[in-house]
Amino acid sequence: MLYLVICNRKCYSENMKVLFIEWESYGNRDVQEAFRAEGHTVVSFPFTIHAKHRHNPEVESRLSSALHREVPDVVFSFNFFPVISRVCQSEGVRYISWVYDSPAIMLYSCAIVNPCNTVYVFDKEVYLEFHHGGIDTVHYMPMAVNTERLDRMDADGSSASTYIYDVSFVGSLYTERWNFFDQMTGLRDYAKGYLDALMAAQRKVQGYNFIQEILAPVMEDLLQAFPMSRNEDGMESMEWFYAQYLINRKITALERAELLSSVAGIYGLDLFTPDQALSIPGMRNHGSIDYEEEMPLVFKKSRINLNISLRSIQSGIPLRAFDIMGSGGFLLSNFQADFLDYFVPEEDFVFYESGEDLLRKTDYYLNHEKERQAIARNGYDKVAAGHTYRHRVREMLVV
Repeated sequence: MLYLVICNRKCYSENMKVLFIEWESYGNRDVQEAFRAEGHTVVSFPFTIHAKHRHNPEVESRLSSALHREVPDVVFSFNFFPVISRVCQSEGVRYISWVYDSPAIMLYSCAIVNPCNTVYVFDKEVYLEFHHGGIDTVHYMPMAVNTERLDRMDADGSSASTYIYDVSFVGSLYTERWNFFDQMTGLRDYAKGYLDALMAAQRKVQGYNFIQEILAPVMEDLLQAFPMSRNEDGMESMEWFYAQYLINRKITALERAELLSSVAGIYGLDLFTPDQALSIPGMRNHGSIDYEEEMPLVFKKSRINLNISLRSIQSGIPLRAFDIMGSGGFLLSNFQADFLDYFVPEEDFVFYESGEDLLRKTDYYLNHEKERQAIARNGYDKVAAGHTYRHRVREMLVV
């Protein structure tokens, strides 16, 4: 039975039934645990992101049958899927999705306007883009962590202050198959020079991404060198696609390689990345690690955890940053405006403004143990007090 509870002038629902769209996403275990801890029933619906996301008769039929069989109060998925939205709209069921990917091309499907949708994005600038476009189904919600689970983890039973690594980075360097920029062929010299200059200029600017706005002079070159077409139900521009999937990734690849190389050459670096063949002087490449079981231990056992955000994230706090702070790790990040809504620089985390500033702050915090540990503790405390999956579940289910 559904009950409405009054809390701080808002109503939220208890004892709801949630049909959970389960695919190989981050956070499955944690958000399901949060739903159940808040008194809700969770039923899983197996889903694969390799299936067609926009129109898939087989998925639509299975989901319709599941909705009739289970009669859920709400359908939930990490990331937004038009095929799920269309079925929920047809069946009159509320669909909540929480997007952690960037870029997220599915947001630009015509299905985003379906009234059944409540779509949460972690990047405030993306929310504002939709809001200013008159689309009221997209909302802003930062990411979260399960601090209770992370608190139970320890590498070997020793104290969390027993460090294994000095400086660590967990993430892709975009040297793998997702490096679409380097797959382009036949670019004119003018286009190459234009893109090189554009990327060099963007790398000097933090907090504002202008790539999409000034691609017009080379759009024909891009279309010929890496042919793409707009999705039939898509509202995204071709400038948006090339900016987000090719150019911003390439900028991120260049930026991460340069910054990590500079840190590794002076202080050493422990890198955890899919490209196991990558070699940088002063770096130990550990290859890929498991998100749930291994990654939090790296954050706990590193004196400094670096975050170098993907350039398609305009203002949002990346999931990696929450994972670091929620594990009790010290976070040294590039500047992202949304941090300032919830956290205080040099009190809860530290951000760098340039490559030189990154090296300066790495040196400082490696040599100021108590100050670094105090910042890590403050960051953890704020995450635990207001940014867990249980906090987010309560907000999602407000009616």
